[in-house]
Amino acid sequence: MTLLTRCLIAVASLQVVLCALPAGAQTTSAGSGQAWPSKPIRLIVNFPAGGTTDLMARAFAPKLAEALGQPVVIDNRGGAAGNIGLEVAARAPADGYTILASSGSPIVVGPHLYKLSVDVGRDLAPIAPLGRILTVLVVRPSLPVRSVAELTAYLRANPDKLNYGSVGTGSTLHIHAERYLFANKIKATHVPYKGAALMVTALLSDQVDFAFDSGLSVQHVKSGKLRALAVAAAARSPLLPDTPTMAETGTEVNDALFGVYAPTGTPRPVIARLNREISRIMQTPDARGVLATFAAEVVTLTPEEFTDIQRRDRERYGTFIRTANIKAD
Repeated sequence: MTLLTRCLIAVASLQVVLCALPAGAQTTSAGSGQAWPSKPIRLIVNFPAGGTTDLMARAFAPKLAEALGQPVVIDNRGGAAGNIGLEVAARAPADGYTILASSGSPIVVGPHLYKLSVDVGRDLAPIAPLGRILTVLVVRPSLPVRSVAELTAYLRANPDKLNYGSVGTGSTLHIHAERYLFANKIKATHVPYKGAALMVTALLSDQVDFAFDSGLSVQHVKSGKLRALAVAAAARSPLLPDTPTMAETGTEVNDALFGVYAPTGTPRPVIARLNREISRIMQTPDARGVLATFAAEVVTLTPEEFTDIQRRDRERYGTFIRTANIKAD
């Protein structure tokens, strides 16, 4: 059974009929004198159905509908590296009836690579993180390296002969690889793919030499089909306890959070209620089970804490992108 199949089964187990509950569930005021919510909520997902962001959204949407007493309707708006859905959400009325589920890339990387019609920091209000997916630096098993130091030495001895995969230009995984290469003054050719599954397949078939990958590769590392050299995290992961962090190897690489956002101006009581409900839901065994299928951990923050982290991450990525002169294809 593939990882995607397990993810879909886990998400399906969470699905409930998204019907309205009794009016007693409508307790938060939107500041207009009306109880909120009084109608369905649109949850924009800025990537296609079946992907990681979509699966994470579906891990909480049915339970959020239960908690709020109104349907939560998922609206997949994929395309342009997540920017299409992001812009639709940012331009929506700030009335609490449109929210966005997004990976970190469009929030902290995209604004530095693409010309957007909105200002992410100004036009989107962070509500709550959904989690952080374990990111792993992996190599094809036929590559004769067993550590980051050996990979660095191999790249230095074979300039411009190796390539690395990513899930697309402008993704955090692309920037992770560029940060590693830039810090060590080495080069490799970037090969972007339309999704993690295609990238991991390319690694397994020796079409690319190495990659930073989120979640999907862990099962192949454990089966011996891929080799993990490091994790891009603040601490070692219990999933791969013998694998060092990138910081331990001399290059600081940390991934961005998946999260939920609202158009700026959405009433604070609404954002507070959504934060409270989403944070509670993501701590439940069902939601944790879904996250575990793609090596993700729950992260709980207040809206203010989440806003601060996203701002600092956006500045950190922006500084590196400008320094390394990285451009969108």
